[in-house]
Amino acid sequence: MLADWRTAPISDKDKALFTFIDKVNRASNQIAQDDIDTLRRHGWTEEAIYDAVTVCALFNFYNRWVDATGVPDMPAAAYELSGQRLAGHGYFQGGKME
Repeated sequence: MLADWRTAPISDKDKALFTFIDKVNRASNQIAQDDIDTLRRHGWTEEAIYDAVTVCALFNFYNRWVDATGVPDMPAAAYELSGQRLAGHGYFQGGKME
């Protein structure tokens, strides 16, 4: 999946979404009704499409903000600990969102 989502063993539905998100990243000003209709034909709902666009846009914003402000990357060990915590507890812990 990480090497190439186009040839990964994922559903055609997921490949359609990744194709769309790739276009959002490369040429968002060229998104057309046909792009949305393709996603709908693959079973994506209006809400799921909206969520995908929102997550994509937010990550683009966050990456640019982090790069431009000089926020340092976490060390590899911190990513490992974060992954372990998320795997064991998810995003919610003790009824509070972290």
